[in-house]
Amino acid sequence: MAQKSQDKGVAGGMPVVTHPDKIRNVVLVGHSGAGKTTLVEALLAATGTIGRTGNVTDGSTTCDHDPAAIRQQRSVTLACAPLMHDGIKVNLLDTPGYADFVGELRAGLRAADAALFVVSAVDGMDATTAALWEECAAVDMPRAVAVSRLDHPRADFDEAVALCQRVFGDNVLPLYLPMLGDDGVSTAGLLGLITRRVLDYTAGLPAEVRQPDPEHLPAIAESRNELIEGIIAESEDETLMDRYLEGAEIDTGILVEDLEKAVARGHFYPVVPVCAQTGVGIDALLEVLTAGFPSPLEHDVPAVTGVDGAPRPPLTCDPAGPLVAEVVKTTVDRHVGRVSLVRIFSGTLRPEQVVHVSGHGLADRGHPDHDADERVAHLYSPLGATLREVSMCVAGDLCALTKSGSAETGDTISAKDDPLLVAPWEMPEPLLPVAIVARTRADEDALARNLARLVAGDPTLRLDRNSETRQLVLWCMGEAHADVVLDRLRSGGVELDTAPVRVALRETFTVPAKGHGRHVKQSGGHGQYAVCDIEVEPLPRGDGFEFVNRVVGGAVPHNYIPSVEKGVRAQLERGLAAGAPLVDLRVTLVDGKAHSVDSSDAAFQTAGALALRDAADKGQPALLEPVDEVIIRVPDSSVGAVLGDLSGRRGRVLGTEPDTAAEGRTLVRAEVPATELLRYAVELRSMTSGTGTFGREFARYEPMPSHQADRFRTEHA
Repeated sequence: MAQKSQDKGVAGGMPVVTHPDKIRNVVLVGHSGAGKTTLVEALLAATGTIGRTGNVTDGSTTCDHDPAAIRQQRSVTLACAPLMHDGIKVNLLDTPGYADFVGELRAGLRAADAALFVVSAVDGMDATTAALWEECAAVDMPRAVAVSRLDHPRADFDEAVALCQRVFGDNVLPLYLPMLGDDGVSTAGLLGLITRRVLDYTAGLPAEVRQPDPEHLPAIAESRNELIEGIIAESEDETLMDRYLEGAEIDTGILVEDLEKAVARGHFYPVVPVCAQTGVGIDALLEVLTAGFPSPLEHDVPAVTGVDGAPRPPLTCDPAGPLVAEVVKTTVDRHVGRVSLVRIFSGTLRPEQVVHVSGHGLADRGHPDHDADERVAHLYSPLGATLREVSMCVAGDLCALTKSGSAETGDTISAKDDPLLVAPWEMPEPLLPVAIVARTRADEDALARNLARLVAGDPTLRLDRNSETRQLVLWCMGEAHADVVLDRLRSGGVELDTAPVRVALRETFTVPAKGHGRHVKQSGGHGQYAVCDIEVEPLPRGDGFEFVNRVVGGAVPHNYIPSVEKGVRAQLERGLAAGAPLVDLRVTLVDGKAHSVDSSDAAFQTAGALALRDAADKGQPALLEPVDEVIIRVPDSSVGAVLGDLSGRRGRVLGTEPDTAAEGRTLVRAEVPATELLRYAVELRSMTSGTGTFGREFARYEPMPSHQADRFRTEHA
C-alpha cells in the first residue's frame, strides 16, 4: 500500500527544490543481481533519507515494495527514490535488470538525464547491459559506472574495469582504486587518483581522509597517469596536454573541473568502486552524481506538438515556461488508487491546478486516444511506496499524482488552455502470448476491471480479445513478465487459469466440388422446404468470397437467392470440422427447388449451409495457417544457431545482412508460420543469452502440412 505523509512544502525533511540546476535525475541500470536496489538503499541511508537500510532478501528495501518483487526477490518495476546531498536533489530511478521488464527500463531512461551502470565485481555484466550502453551513447546520455559487491570473496575490481573498457570503450577509467584492509581480503578504503588521498572507511561513514601509505604510491601513480591523460584529452584547454607531457603538474582544481565537464557532456565515464553493505565508496559516488552529472537544464526537452499533431516550437527546461509533463509510470494501489510518476519537462505543477491529460498513439496496445481536463488535488514526492506531500514541482523534477481518472503511462500533462503532446518514447513490442480464462462469472467481471488497470500502467502489455479463437490473450515481454501480470491479477481477487494459445486458422477447398442442400421438414403443421445445388471452386489466395447466381427458369425464386447466399456465408464463418473460417471460394448457385407454401427464408439459409457442407466432402479442404515475416536481430556469434532453429520451425530464410544500427550484430529476415512463434520470444532469448530481439508482421496464409492439419482436426473434432 502506498503510504502518505502530510508534510506541506517539505517532503520528509527534504526541501522542495525551486530551480532545475539543483536537480539530478539518474537512472540505475545493470543486469539482475548486480546490486542496484541495494546500492540505492545505501545511498538513501548515507544521506539520512531513511533511518536504516533494508534488505532484498526479506523484502524491506525502499524500491522493491511491489509484492511481486518481494516474492521473486528482484526488481520488477521502476521505483523513484530522491535524496539530498550538498544542496542537490538526486532522483534515483531504480530499474529491473531482467530483460522481461524492459518497459520499466525505458520509462526510467525517459525520466532521467544520466545513467549509472552498476556492474558486479563478481559476475561482470550481461550482453543486454552492453547493448544498453550503446543505446545511451546514441543519444549522448552521460554515464558513469559503479563497480559493486566488493565485499564478495570472488570480487575482482581490476577485471571488472578491464571488462568495462573492452565493452564500453577506453574512456571508462576509475577515479579510485580499492584499498584492502589488514586481513588482505576485505575492502577498507579507496585510493583517490586525482587527489592522491586515501578514503579510509575503517570507522564507517563518513570516510577518514588521509595520506596514502608508501606501498600505495606506485599503484596510484600508474593509474593516475592514465586517468589524467583521459581527462586532458577531453579538455577544452588544448595547452594542457603539452604542459602535462612536458612534466608540468596540473592543478587538481583544473582536473576536477575538466572531469566534471567531460562527464556531463557524455565524453568521459568515471568508475567508482562501491560496497553497499559496508559503505565503501558511497560518499565518492554521491560526489559523482551531484557534481559530475548534468542538471535538467543541460538535457534537451522532448519535441512537442499540439494534440492535433501540429508542430510547436522547441521548449526549454524553464519553471516559468508552458506546462509540459509526462506520465512515465502508472501503478494502481488497491487502497490509494491510481498513482502516476510524472517528469516535469517545462513549467511548474501545483496542487489544485486544472490540467489537460492527453494520450495518443497507443490504440494498438489497448490504450485508445483520450483527452481530458482534470484537477490535480495533491502533489507528492515518492520515496518508493511512501508519498510525501509537496507544494510544487518545477521543470526538471519528478513527482507523483494520485487518483487521476485518465492518466496512463506515456500520457502528456499540459495546461488546460494550451494542451500539448510530447513525442512518445520507443516501447518494445510484446511477443509472448498467454491465454487466460476466468474460473467463474464473478471472476470475469473482476478480471475486466483489473486488466484495465494493468494495461493503463504497462504499455508493454497488450490485451487481445480474439473473436475467432474466442480467447482472451495477454501479450507479454516474456515468462517473468507474464508471471508478474498473472500474480497481480490473482492478488486482486481474480481466480483464473491459463490455456494453450490458439492461432486463428483458415480453411479452403483445393479442388472444385458440387454440393446438394436439401431441407425438407414438417413440424406442427408448418412445413419447411428448400433445395439448392451449388458449385464451389477455389480462388487465388487472398481473393476472399464470391457468390454467383446461375439459376434459370425460376427453380429458386428470386427472393430466396439472397437467403442461400446468407446461409453459405454463415457456414463459411462457422467452418467445417476444424472450426476455421472458409476463405477464397467462389460459390455458384446453379439449381434448386421451392414449395409455394412451405418454402421460407430460414429454410433456404439452412439449405445453403447444407450444400456447402456437402461440397466440402468432395472439395478436399485444406487448413491454412498464418505466416509471419520476422526480422531477427542477433549477435554475429548466434546467427548459425538462429538459422538452424528457424529451419526446425518450418521457417523460410529470406536473407541476412549486417545490422547497421549496431556493430557486431546481424539482421535475419525470414517467413515463419505463426504457430511456430508462440514461444519464440522465450526461446530466442535462450539461444542468444538474452541479446536477440525480433519483430513480426503478418504476411499471408499458406496451407498447413497435411500431417499437422490432420492432428489439428482430430484435436478439435
